[in-house]
Amino acid sequence: MWNLVFLAKISYTMETASFSGLLDTILFIFAFYYIVKFLARLFLPMMAQKMMEKASEQYQQHQQNYQQQTTSKNTATEQPKEKKVVGEYVDFEEIE
Repeated sequence: MWNLVFLAKISYTMETASFSGLLDTILFIFAFYYIVKFLARLFLPMMAQKMMEKASEQYQQHQQNYQQQTTSKNTATEQPKEKKVVGEYVDFEEIE
C-alpha cells in the first residue's frame, strides 16, 4: 500500500514536467549567469583595488618595523668590541 502511494506521487511529478518548465529553467539559468556577470564587472574592480591598498599598507608597515629594528640593532652594536690578543701569527712552510 505504502509503495503504491509513493509511486503515485512519482508518476504525478513526472506528468507535470513540461516543455515550458524546461524553458523557464533555461531562462532562469541564463538570467542568473548574466546578473552575476554584471555584478562582477561592477564590484570586482573595487574589491581588487581595496585588496591592493590593504596589501600596500601592510607592506609599508612591515617595512617601517624592519627599519626600526635595524636602526635599534645598529645603535646597540655601534660600540666596537675589544679584540683578545691570543698570540702571534706564525707562517708555516711545507717541507718536502
